[in-house]
Amino acid sequence: MFAVPAAAAQAVIAYSGLEIAEPMAGRAICSLAFVRYADGDLGPYHEFAVAFLVRPPGTPPPSGGLGRLRGMRDVGAFIHWLPVNQEFTLECGRSIWGFPKELADIPMDLAGRVKRCAVQFGGRTAVEVAVRPGPPMPGGAGAPKVDAYSCLDGVTRRTPWTLTPSDVRMRPGGAKVVLGDHPVAEELRALGLDRARALSSTTVGHLSMTFDPAEEVHS
Repeated sequence: MFAVPAAAAQAVIAYSGLEIAEPMAGRAICSLAFVRYADGDLGPYHEFAVAFLVRPPGTPPPSGGLGRLRGMRDVGAFIHWLPVNQEFTLECGRSIWGFPKELADIPMDLAGRVKRCAVQFGGRTAVEVAVRPGPPMPGGAGAPKVDAYSCLDGVTRRTPWTLTPSDVRMRPGGAKVVLGDHPVAEELRALGLDRARALSSTTVGHLSMTFDPAEEVHS
């Protein structure tokens, strides 16, 4: 998770009609994530995500520092970019939930102490992320329910998303990001993410997830 300029983040997701959440005045949260799916309805695959925390549609911006903190309880995650490395999950993700999936090579190295992932197109790297796990968190740590938002072909959708994590580790900082020459990499570079220090990094040893049907958002 990275703190980025709110105005720049809002410009990136303007096409969705959603509004960026600001836990601090003038700052938004951009999250980079990579996942190895081992067993599920969409088969095994690798996935990378660029997401922003957003306010629920129709929610006015909170005022004051305390109001901003309270408002973070209801935020959702807007999925801006979601490359995957298998055709079946690409088709299902786009047709069922409207997730902006595209096909890429996504090599991962999760065996070592540092967890690494890259997104590549035709052998050219768009983004690389390396995460150093922190100390273990107490059992039950994490966010069990989240509203995931997406916008595909001009339609914005909300998908309720339930997570059950275990073996969660968290630390301040702990992530290194290197950006390439993909258009999304240029957006992240404009947000200041090239080699930026993360607010926090989280690794999850095992994660079960359930996605409910998507609903169109009308704001």
